[in-house]
Amino acid sequence: MREIDVQFATNDECPSETQIQHWALTALVQQKKNGALVIRVVDETEMTSLNYQFRKKNKPTNVLSFACQLPPSLKGDILGDIVICASVVAQEAKEQQKPIAAHWAHMVVHGVLHLLGHDHEKDDEATVMESEEVMILRELGFSDPYRVEHCDE
Repeated sequence: MREIDVQFATNDECPSETQIQHWALTALVQQKKNGALVIRVVDETEMTSLNYQFRKKNKPTNVLSFACQLPPSLKGDILGDIVICASVVAQEAKEQQKPIAAHWAHMVVHGVLHLLGHDHEKDDEATVMESEEVMILRELGFSDPYRVEHCDE
């Protein structure tokens, strides 16, 4: 079972529910995982509050993931929740000169991988997680989000 519930709690421009579900589902299929998750798209106020409450950082961030922490006997196939701040994702895409859809897809995939236990705190973990992101994004038709374009002038 794979169930993805998308909630919109912002007036900022966002991808459609169908797009977000497709990106998350592709990540789950590529990782050969099942489960239910919620993706909540929020404004900067809600994201700042969550980022402060859980990370002690008093500013908005692009994505937060909250893995299900119920006892295994109660948890079933619940993976957890992903929260994405629409305005931060849009601003980052602009600053990084990336297509907005590509950056959104990256944030969704990144959040799903966190729910599945991936992390990027240590270099070796980051290498594994980034390679998984690149593979999934390639499957979705997006380029490597970590590749830096260099111009020879």
